[in-house]
Amino acid sequence: MTSKPSNTTFYYQIVDLLQSARKKVVQTVNQTMVHTYFEIGRMIVEEEQDGKERADYGKQILKELSTILTERFGKGFSVDNLENMRRLYVTYGKSETPSRISGKANSETPSRNFKLSWSHYLKLMRIEDINERQFYEIESFKNNWSVRELQRQFDSALYGRLALSRDKEKVKELSEKGLVIEKPKDAIKDPFILEFLGLPEHSNYTENELEQELINKLENFLLELGNGFTFVARQKRISFNEKHFRIDLVFYNRMLKCFVLIDLKIGEIKHQDIGQMQMYVNYYDREVRLKEENKTIGIILCKDKDDTVVEYTLPENNEQIFASKYQTILPTKKQLQLLMTEKENK
Repeated sequence: MTSKPSNTTFYYQIVDLLQSARKKVVQTVNQTMVHTYFEIGRMIVEEEQDGKERADYGKQILKELSTILTERFGKGFSVDNLENMRRLYVTYGKSETPSRISGKANSETPSRNFKLSWSHYLKLMRIEDINERQFYEIESFKNNWSVRELQRQFDSALYGRLALSRDKEKVKELSEKGLVIEKPKDAIKDPFILEFLGLPEHSNYTENELEQELINKLENFLLELGNGFTFVARQKRISFNEKHFRIDLVFYNRMLKCFVLIDLKIGEIKHQDIGQMQMYVNYYDREVRLKEENKTIGIILCKDKDDTVVEYTLPENNEQIFASKYQTILPTKKQLQLLMTEKENK
């Protein structure tokens, strides 16, 4: 029988140190691999440009290079993969951001600081819009997204949904800095995409069932909410004058330094729903939040809403209460384009 360690803190500190070291090794290997592939891509492009018949000459280069490298190094150097390396250089060699350029390798070629894995860049290179691609690259690194999570965020049109609520300067900022949360509105998406719940778009379910599914998939919901959210409570009871009310979900955002209250509505939002959320927010501001914390945010997640009703129910210059639609299936490009068009016409 193994005896219990006398100083568990000491041992766990060493375990954490080793795990951190291994993570750094993996990151270094990934960065070195991508940088090497970038340089291979650069060399392929430069060699192609020396050929008179570029298209035919380019194909010949890839075939011959694939044969040589496969014989020497084994798998990973198929014609398709070499074409991806070429594409990496074409994509990132002409569209650099300051965060990616760390210095000068020589008088002509900057040294790139690729921070993600090769699999991440295979996904990113398929995104045609440079601003959108840069946004997903920054967010993948900042939030340590796996390739699967990157794909999910792209499929849910995260960039497009955030762009809907921002002016041109703020949209530009998304591609340069990623999502920066400085005020409550920065944390709000419209719509929220809850496809991870597995609920059909037009199925019958209650608000309690929706809430339970969100709790069951809390990790996914936190990713959808965005940066800095921590779960606090569900069905949080507040009471005054012998009357009791329950807030569906309570979170805290460490970046905004405030509580975030969420109420769920499976139908169209009504002005009474907004009034109820106003009461919840007022209660938290007066009875719960500390002096050093910022004002509470309230989000009403609803299946449908009339923007005019929301606008005239809320006070002007509202910075605390927001109404956002939710979808239980991923939006199509056509749906997102329609939303963008509607925004431009307003």
